[in-house]
Amino acid sequence: MIGDMPRPRPPHLHRQVTRHGRTVWYVRIGKGRRVRLRSQFGSPEFSAEYQGALNGAPQRPQRSQATTGTLAWLWDRYRETGKWINELSSATKRQRENIMKHVLEQSAEKPYALITTAHIVDGRERRVRTPAQARNFLDLMRGLFGWAKEAGHVKTDPTIGVSNPPRKKGPGFKAWTEADVENYYRRWPVGTHERIWLDVLLYSGLRRGDACRYGKQHVRNGIGKMRLEKGGEQIEVTLPILPVLAETLAAGPCGDLTFIVGKHGRPLTKESFGNTFKEACVAAGIIDKSAHGVRKIAATTAANNGATVSQLKALFGWQSDSMPALYTRAADRERLAREAAHKLANAERTSIPSRKRKVRAPERKDE
Repeated sequence: MIGDMPRPRPPHLHRQVTRHGRTVWYVRIGKGRRVRLRSQFGSPEFSAEYQGALNGAPQRPQRSQATTGTLAWLWDRYRETGKWINELSSATKRQRENIMKHVLEQSAEKPYALITTAHIVDGRERRVRTPAQARNFLDLMRGLFGWAKEAGHVKTDPTIGVSNPPRKKGPGFKAWTEADVENYYRRWPVGTHERIWLDVLLYSGLRRGDACRYGKQHVRNGIGKMRLEKGGEQIEVTLPILPVLAETLAAGPCGDLTFIVGKHGRPLTKESFGNTFKEACVAAGIIDKSAHGVRKIAATTAANNGATVSQLKALFGWQSDSMPALYTRAADRERLAREAAHKLANAERTSIPSRKRKVRAPERKDE
């Protein structure tokens, strides 16, 4: 089986990331025709397709033989629908497939019609120590059974009424500071992969999954346009290439399809980029910050420079006002405090009442 892919790759196996961010594997011997591999990478079916392509007898991936009426059968049917194919991003699909892989290890042959709310709650509680995993599990089950009820496969949706676990209180990902950026720049100058990584994040405001897909094919006349992964590729943002970013990109090294690449010049997945970027941060003395924290300082900078809620929504792909409002409120509070500070006192300090003088509330006059 082709598991964790060795370096170098197996002979004649090639990887390509499309302009939509989808990873495609194919076999090509010399200048011969390309043979697309459609099974999931790392699976036995993928290995069989690979060997068949090498031998000149490509095989089509076998359809699931799951028994009708089982949870595995319902899952296979769900992944054939428009709700799965068109409405979910590639990253969300990968995430839900990984979750369902573990669910099916225990429950593949169980009748889906017998799954109750108690089963869903039990699945949530087994993941309660990691609230994000519990929420992702519930999102998966809501999508699956919401479609199943709509399609008439079940009479009731067992996920209805099941609440999400409370989110951990706190500010979330730590935002970068200007000092962090300066430290990173000192360690990673223009002309390094690491500098490309930060500047793409910093001057595009993209999440790491979208930043990994961003490349020359998205840019026309100095303006980048791309559809965002988190919005199911339904939300498009406009990304003018600022001079500071243009200088970094011109110095490289960039890939053919993506600006962000690894040391071997190949595109990175969202997960591998997160880990690699973290290593670069640690090397620069930035221990507890992440790629998402760069997005936070980008939004803070834009808000401090006067960006409105609508402008922030357009820049960062937010659909509601709640997230950009957090940044504009913080910027407005700082600006208003600076403007109002002189009201605390004047040269004669007449605004500070004497201790001997009793302060009375203004008298209310009858109208």
